[in-house]
Amino acid sequence: MVDFGNLRVGYSHGERRFLHVPLADRRGEGWSSELGCPTRARGTGPRTYDPPVPPGHVPLEKRLKGKQVCVCVGAGGVGKTTISAALALGLAGRGKKVVVVSIDPAKRLAGALGLRELSGEPHRIEPDTLAEHGIAARGELWAMMLDSKRTFDELIARLAPDERTRDEILSNRIYRELSSAVAGSQEFTAVAKLFELYRSGEWDVIVLDTPPSRDTLDFLDAPNRLTHFLEGRALKVLLAPGGVTRGLFGRGAGLMFSVFARVTGVNLLGELSGFFGSLASLTDGFRERARGVEQLLRDPVTGFLIVTSPEHEPAHEAAFLHAQLVREKMGFTGLIVNRFHTHGLDGHTREQVARLLEAELSPALATRVASNLADFDVLAKRDHESVTELTKQLGERDPLLVPHLDGDVQDLGGLVIIADRLFS
Repeated sequence: MVDFGNLRVGYSHGERRFLHVPLADRRGEGWSSELGCPTRARGTGPRTYDPPVPPGHVPLEKRLKGKQVCVCVGAGGVGKTTISAALALGLAGRGKKVVVVSIDPAKRLAGALGLRELSGEPHRIEPDTLAEHGIAARGELWAMMLDSKRTFDELIARLAPDERTRDEILSNRIYRELSSAVAGSQEFTAVAKLFELYRSGEWDVIVLDTPPSRDTLDFLDAPNRLTHFLEGRALKVLLAPGGVTRGLFGRGAGLMFSVFARVTGVNLLGELSGFFGSLASLTDGFRERARGVEQLLRDPVTGFLIVTSPEHEPAHEAAFLHAQLVREKMGFTGLIVNRFHTHGLDGHTREQVARLLEAELSPALATRVASNLADFDVLAKRDHESVTELTKQLGERDPLLVPHLDGDVQDLGGLVIIADRLFS
């Protein structure tokens, strides 16, 4: 490691390549009082491309005071799942009982939490597992993977007036096909699970990782769309006696379905009639649940954190999402910019950096390292300009910046680094 004031350069012998490694971002140079584990020390010198921290900086812990639901929204590929997990870890380190709900099918969250896989029910990350990474959390960290089909089945079971109705619906051929299709719409089952966890009263905070931003709009509107469907004329026709034949197919359908049943052995008309007949007893429960979810999303106990990266498209999506939250009167709690490049040439020219490095390296090697830093410099300038513009659009003068790391977060140690930065 070569240190020239704010300019710090590391050489990776194992990979035989040169890396820009800011000393302030190395692990093991400080101690996190909340998580009880090693973390990095704060840099002491000015950083050329860091947006200045406003005098009225509000720590994330203070922003989340009184919040029982934290919904992380943003474009795909910006590290939203990782940020959600780190947020939950940070809250657990501060004495909260937290559950993080992920919709990431790649199972990255499970790996980062030291688990082989996550189930559709909350699973506690054992204190021994946390202790192996030097983490002494005062609270509890739980995690689960959203199982869309299971969540939908559980909702039917909970709303059914009796066991017979429940069994008729769950065994119905039409329901099995329809529920699989509806369950594939993650935004619907995500809000259903969110409401269930909130109603249980078991958690201090629920952290929800949502689908990518355009699908997030469907997520926000899911309760409203369900209410409109349940109160719509089309469903009322289908739920009326004889409504399936009259509403879907018109006259002559009975004969057609009778022939179909004799040929295939499948009484499709009977299955349809049975499904909509059983569904009639659940509509009030669905309607009440949809209204409850809609109220929860707008309740002061719920906060929305927009997660983005400095690239143009994700930043554009972040601005779009913020506008939707404002329009829907949902609580915007903060902007998190992930993978932010903070270091480059730090105000030096490439030639000046090369000359500084020649005191420790050969001229040829110093030139190569300086060129590497020049590439980082371009990214640092771009990120600074992008965040400056985004904060103006959102009216958010105090974004939370998470530095770009050399690799993907694959364990609890990596989550600690991000959690520490989020709560600084």
